[in-house]
Amino acid sequence: MENKPKRPNSYLALAIISTIICCLPLGVVSIIYATKVNSAYEDGNYELAEKSSKNAKTWGLVSIGVGVVGIILYMVFVGFALIANA
Repeated sequence: MENKPKRPNSYLALAIISTIICCLPLGVVSIIYATKVNSAYEDGNYELAEKSSKNAKTWGLVSIGVGVVGIILYMVFVGFALIANA
């Protein structure tokens, strides 16, 4: 009987949420990596499953970060526009 390592987290929920709410292009990259986790694990490629899990998490968090920075920049520019027009 083969001793399988624990299945890594796919971070699919993080990937989907970051895609819908924050940043579409980077979130899609996260979804692609997230979907590779389970298939790589089932194929016995545990190293690829672990790497895909880490990449899905990283890209999901980057997507959220870019979305937050974008919202902050938008609010700053709108604020300056309102001040300039006052």
